[in-house]
Amino acid sequence: MKMSNLTLLALCATLSSCANRTQATLPIDAFLAALSPYCGKAFAGKIVANEPAAPDDAFVGKTLIMHVRDCSADRFNVPFHVGEDHSRTWQLTAKAGRLQLKHEHRHADGKLDTLTNYGGTSVSKSLAKRVEFPVDEESKTLFAATNRQVSMTNVWALELDRNQQFIYELNRPGRVFRVAFDLAKPIEIPIQGK
Repeated sequence: MKMSNLTLLALCATLSSCANRTQATLPIDAFLAALSPYCGKAFAGKIVANEPAAPDDAFVGKTLIMHVRDCSADRFNVPFHVGEDHSRTWQLTAKAGRLQLKHEHRHADGKLDTLTNYGGTSVSKSLAKRVEFPVDEESKTLFAATNRQVSMTNVWALELDRNQQFIYELNRPGRVFRVAFDLAKPIEIPIQGK
């Protein structure tokens, strides 16, 4: 029977005899394996960096919730709820030893927004706790078409730190935005949405 790296990692976490195999897996598999115990759960977040903050910032003063769902060996969907706005989903997909992050945006009726499916692919296979995603060419084309040139140098990052926090970050020259989610305290799952 063939097992995925994610399944094998989950089994190895409970068996000390698998320690050598766990170290031999790709860091991206380790990142997804570390995220997998949180599947089906939701977590509250708070803004820990917002430079510079805009006066009409859509995130400030809102309840921020991530919901880890739709988990498989190579794909996770993580809706990101901002107050009553349930339009955002982070899509993580393992591809050829790298991890791709895409941002899906939908309207309340479920139809895709014009500005959707942007993101990037990790450039390094070596980091299991922090993964960076420089903006990809598909996203640059979308940003040019939607007059969002400011986003052409975006680098997103996801972190799982030792304090049981999940960090989402957007970084570009002149802009840093970070939200930290407390994985130690699951909360009620928001509406299932799309």
